[in-house]
Formats: sequence, C-alpha cells, structure tokens
Amino acid sequence: MNLPEREANVRRLLEQKPPTVPPDLYADAVRRGSRMLRRRTLARRVMWLLLFAAAVAFVVWASVARPWVEPPSQTTPPLTGW
Repeated sequence: MNLPEREANVRRLLEQKPPTVPPDLYADAVRRGSRMLRRRTLARRVMWLLLFAAAVAFVVWASVARPWVEPPSQTTPPLTGW
C-alpha cells in the first residue's frame, strides 16, 4: 500500500459510524478495575509486611549471633601459670 491508499483507508474508517458499546460494559469495567485495585493494594501491604518481618528477623539474628565480633581463637591454648 502506498501513502494515498493508506490515507484513503484511514479516512474511510474515520467516516464510518463508531461501533455500539454494550450498555453493561461500563459497570463491568468498573467492577474489574476496583477488583484489580484491591488486589494490588493487598499485594503491596503483604510485601511491606514481609519486608518488615525480614528486617525484624535480621535484627534479632544479628543481636543474638553478633557476626561483627571476632570469634575466639581455637588454635593455641591459653597462656596460664607464667
């Protein structure tokens, strides 16, 4: 198709009467949209809850395990009785 034919086809499409929309389409779209919004909100809250739980678990583990403290040496015996 060359450019004039394309333009003619577009003009024909634009001049046609638009198709009729079913009357219950708006209500169905609103229902689906609100359901998707509730699901997204729930998913976002669950993700924040999981992130908070992971942060609390990490803080508890770090306070118990204290990974920043160097472990005592096990290779040499303690020097006693000098």
